[in-house]
Amino acid sequence: MNAIKRIVRIACAAAVAGIATWIVAQAQDAPPGNAGVGKRLFIADGCFTCHGRSGQGGAYNGPAPILAKTALPFDGFKAQIRNPVNDMPAFPAALLSDKDIADIYAFVRSLPGPRSTKDIAILNY
Repeated sequence: MNAIKRIVRIACAAAVAGIATWIVAQAQDAPPGNAGVGKRLFIADGCFTCHGRSGQGGAYNGPAPILAKTALPFDGFKAQIRNPVNDMPAFPAALLSDKDIADIYAFVRSLPGPRSTKDIAILNY
């Protein structure tokens, strides 16, 4: 029985290490971007009209996803901008360069994510 527990622990540790390595690799795949420029582009290109000024999401034409602190890898983020699903307009390279997308990605990654309900005073009476 102890041997089985030991094998399960080793397998779990290996799985956690593999997932952590994958997450780090995904984060490293993102090109460097300028969050300040990204914020300007986010506003100028109208991203805020659906996703909110601080990436909090919204419901302009239907539910728009929260972008603040996005966990989406850069390649997925870029693919959504180039070939979006649902109502989002496409932004081909002629309208938004890969560098522009990297800047917007840096901006949304820099935003604080959703707060815990414990941090909202009115909800804690």
